[in-house]
Amino acid sequence: MKAFILAVVFACGFAAGSEDERLPNKCEVCKILTTELQEALEKTGRSKEVLEVGEVLDTGKRRRKIRYNTSETRLTEAVDNICERILQYKVHAERPGSLRYAKGSSQTMMTLKNLVNKGVKVDLGMPYELWDEPSAEVTDMKKQCETMLEEYEEVVEDWYFHHQDRRLENFLCENHVLKTSEQDCLKEVWKGDTGDKGGAEEVSGAERVESAAHDAGEL
Repeated sequence: MKAFILAVVFACGFAAGSEDERLPNKCEVCKILTTELQEALEKTGRSKEVLEVGEVLDTGKRRRKIRYNTSETRLTEAVDNICERILQYKVHAERPGSLRYAKGSSQTMMTLKNLVNKGVKVDLGMPYELWDEPSAEVTDMKKQCETMLEEYEEVVEDWYFHHQDRRLENFLCENHVLKTSEQDCLKEVWKGDTGDKGGAEEVSGAERVESAAHDAGEL
């Protein structure tokens, strides 16, 4: 049993160690920021709500009516706490480049949780209840997002009011935030496990943990 526990601890150490923490680069931050903001705006894009703005004057002038889906209010509501949503992301270290950041647990982490559910002692150097807390990488990405959003606030507003025929990622990241040499991550697209190098590595990494635990159980 002792060898079994040690082997699983070793396997977990391998899994955690493979998820080497690194700070997100500017391209990755901009990519996820624009993804989240575009998604938030799309949820309200078809609203037919009409807003009344302005004060009613003594002259009897009526308040001006504007459509919600083209209003500054819609943008403000979408931007509000947008960087907070980044804390929902997890590090999928088995995937390459910017694809390492995605919502939902990584395959390796799900494998480790399954082992715990089966009664296997798993030691990641932290309490089990903290396994799903935002990592240092993701927390740093949130901070960078807030800084970037503040710095390029006027650019986002310009896109919203005048250039929504273009994708926000192209308008903000390619045209304003990133140099040409910094834009590689914008070309990275997750295609799932099938036929994808990153996906294949993710599965094999999880399988190595399962295999180590299984082999230890036979000792």
